[in-house]
Amino acid sequence: MDKPNKHIEWKETGSHLLLFTLSFLFLLLLHSCARMGQPDGGWYDETPPKVVGATPADHATNVHRKHIYINFDEFITIDNPTENVVVSPPQLEAPEIKGQGKRISVELMDSLKPNTTYTVDFSNAISDNNEGNPLGNYTYSFSTGDHIDTLEVAGYVLEADNLEPVKGILVGLYSNMEDSAFQKTPMMRVSRTDSRGHFIIRGVAPGSYRIYALKDADGDYRYAQKSEMIAFNHQTITPTFKPDVRQDTTWLDTLHIASITDVHYTHFLPDDICLRAFTGINTDRYFVKAERKEANHFTLFYTYGDADLPKLRGLNFNADNAFVIDPSAKRDTITYWLRDTALINQDTLEVELQHHITDSLGVLRLHTDTLSILSKQPYAKRLKEQKKAYDKWAKEQEKKKKKGEPYDSVMAVKPLEIAITPSSEMDPDQNVSMTSTVPVKDVDIEKMVHLYSQPPGDSLWYREPYEMTRVNALSYLLKASWKPDYQYSLEIDSTAFQSIYGDISGKIKTGLKVRGNDNYASLLVTINGMQGKHVIAQLMDESDKVVKQAFTDNGQAEFYYLKEGKYYLRMIEDTNNNKLWDTGDFGKDIEPEPVYYFPEVIECRAKWDATRSWDPVATPLYRQKPSAITKQKADKQKQVQHRNAERAKKLGIQYIPQP
Repeated sequence: MDKPNKHIEWKETGSHLLLFTLSFLFLLLLHSCARMGQPDGGWYDETPPKVVGATPADHATNVHRKHIYINFDEFITIDNPTENVVVSPPQLEAPEIKGQGKRISVELMDSLKPNTTYTVDFSNAISDNNEGNPLGNYTYSFSTGDHIDTLEVAGYVLEADNLEPVKGILVGLYSNMEDSAFQKTPMMRVSRTDSRGHFIIRGVAPGSYRIYALKDADGDYRYAQKSEMIAFNHQTITPTFKPDVRQDTTWLDTLHIASITDVHYTHFLPDDICLRAFTGINTDRYFVKAERKEANHFTLFYTYGDADLPKLRGLNFNADNAFVIDPSAKRDTITYWLRDTALINQDTLEVELQHHITDSLGVLRLHTDTLSILSKQPYAKRLKEQKKAYDKWAKEQEKKKKKGEPYDSVMAVKPLEIAITPSSEMDPDQNVSMTSTVPVKDVDIEKMVHLYSQPPGDSLWYREPYEMTRVNALSYLLKASWKPDYQYSLEIDSTAFQSIYGDISGKIKTGLKVRGNDNYASLLVTINGMQGKHVIAQLMDESDKVVKQAFTDNGQAEFYYLKEGKYYLRMIEDTNNNKLWDTGDFGKDIEPEPVYYFPEVIECRAKWDATRSWDPVATPLYRQKPSAITKQKADKQKQVQHRNAERAKKLGIQYIPQP
């Protein structure tokens, strides 16, 4: 009886042992499958570096030392601290910021201010040395007083004329509400915008502030040069906060969510400040240079125009009636065409120049300069090129003569070339430009210019009325009532155009075809809230260039003869009704004229009439400009790469990340 009992006992024990062993192996297999069982080489480190301490301690008070050490649990690197790390209050002498193995050294060079909170904003500049895992948006702070200021303000800086995000511009606060503070004293607390134009100013004390943006050219943290890009408004900033809840998403990889959790946090306000940056018009007038690229003319360049053109006196030639003067529209560039061939052949022109120049006090005064204007095409070189051309022609004529072919005994004079644009097809709302390479005499040429039209399906041609307008010394504009689907013939008699050098144009005949209505779309835009206001509505192409514009004061913008394609809509609130966008002027307390973008692409199809209704202020400015035409693209944010998940996917096994 004992043996059977022992056998049964052993058998039962063995069964339990076998069952336990199998269960253990199964659990081990499950664990191995869940964690990939440590593949060759082990798992990648996906943990960002952690701050394990700092000297002085983070958020320490009554600090009087300027050398800071921040310690981490692993070796770290700092990406371009000069650009990416911002110390506030701003440091007139740049601090020394270095990565030293497992720590960061920050040495402030400026004297510490009493009872002041200091912040060192590293943004995304810190990563671990091995895998590049970023420590996101880390800010260290301390105070020289007995408390830490913790308020924040945030927002965006955009270019005023096109709403492009402005990267790397300083944004600063002033408790002094006087406008002059921006020019006289450095900013109190600063931040720098990222690639999205976004900024966060941290360590702000309770109170009221004015906010400014500055492309600081000289590193003094104040507006000291007219060439510096700036932004300002009349808004008073009062930082505050409230408790809030946001959802944080943990990603398993780029496609799969690990978890979504509600996170309670302190929401600092305001967080949607929008500053419109601009560069003011520099009205200071200075002479830049004189340039004579070709022998028959020279150009004077200035930083700004003047109602009075310069007065020139020739020192080695007679300047009386020596020029055809062609100023630019802004009168900051003036071209002088030499009338006399003998003067053209003179390599150096010595001139006395009387012009208005801004003095050291910013006052425009009459100033006299002497210039030596040298031709970049010396007379000897031009003679050599002319002889070479003549010899080539003579050789060709000699060959023709020997072969018994017709030849010329006198080299023909080239006719005056006139460029006609457009050259073939045109839109009904276009006009025809006629441009010479040199100035033409101001003569009545309308009798020598003829325009004929041929309606569709008609074999006859009909004379068309037109209007000729002189644009500048070199070009004319021909305007007519261009009809869709019509053929036109532009015929210009020989000698119609005559240059100041006696060259004449030959006979010109060019055909023009006006595209039919079936090739076009139209667009009607209702702009809400703009009735009674002067508005410039502009259609932009995919390169953000204006292709059509309309002026309106009734809130209705109409666009016709649109080619099929994608368009983007911009609106300028033309406050002074000068049909132009005007920049700001800090000295006169004038902000730039408001600009808005329709936040969606507008697709136009031929033979279709499109309509849009638009409230320009419904969407915040920093969200308006479509990404397709935004040139300043946001930098790719540094993120943990989740290479373990990618590796597990390649191996075909499950990966469960560490909590």
